[in-house]
Amino acid sequence: MRGTPLEQLAKPEQMGSEIAQLRTQFDVMRFMKRKAQVFGFRYFMIARVPGMEVSSLASLSIVSNVPVEIVNHYDKIGLLQSSVGIKRLRETTTPFQLDFDEWRRLSGQQEGLAAHIDVLRAHEVEQADYFPVHFADGSRAVVIFLGGRHQFSMAALMELQMIAIHVYNRLAEIGLVLRDNGVELSDREIECLNWTAAGKTSAEIASIIGLSEHTVNHYLNHVTRKLGAVNRTQAVVKAIRLGYIR
Repeated sequence: MRGTPLEQLAKPEQMGSEIAQLRTQFDVMRFMKRKAQVFGFRYFMIARVPGMEVSSLASLSIVSNVPVEIVNHYDKIGLLQSSVGIKRLRETTTPFQLDFDEWRRLSGQQEGLAAHIDVLRAHEVEQADYFPVHFADGSRAVVIFLGGRHQFSMAALMELQMIAIHVYNRLAEIGLVLRDNGVELSDREIECLNWTAAGKTSAEIASIIGLSEHTVNHYLNHVTRKLGAVNRTQAVVKAIRLGYIR
């Protein structure tokens, strides 16, 4: 159990000014990695709260440094549809924590859960902290911090909530600016570009996100034309510059 020294906590006006300077999703990634480390977390994820028809965590992620092995395993065994965390996000706007004991208790004998907990423990994750957020257009999302078991002071929790709110709103503002510039990419196009940026081939991307290789090629060719790029590599560079991918 540990707290965060009050002297480590940022002044609200300082943090607001810093977040306002973030220009791309890559800027957000660096800021969030730094903040996660300050509070003793290993990873973070900013993700959309899914509708009932969505079954892939990878497709919901906006900005994240969660290892791909964790996300792939989570999706492979289909935990999203019965996720305790997602269920609670649909019921509350209040921040909450989930550790493995509560996850097991609330999930019962859910198939694959024990194996996924082993994957999380291999990456030194024992607990997740959820901070629900929303934007003026009504879109809902969540900022999740993952790491060891911990207990924070009320002041630290309030700062984490403030970080979550301001960073998500900044991401939304970045997206609105891009739409005003006439460039709008679909979630699937962004997902395929993200994996391309990670060095994955079309065949590998197809396997990861559960589509055919032909469909992945369609998305990548379409987004390349949409961005006015001559090839996929240039499309990735342009998407990073615009802030669509990290």
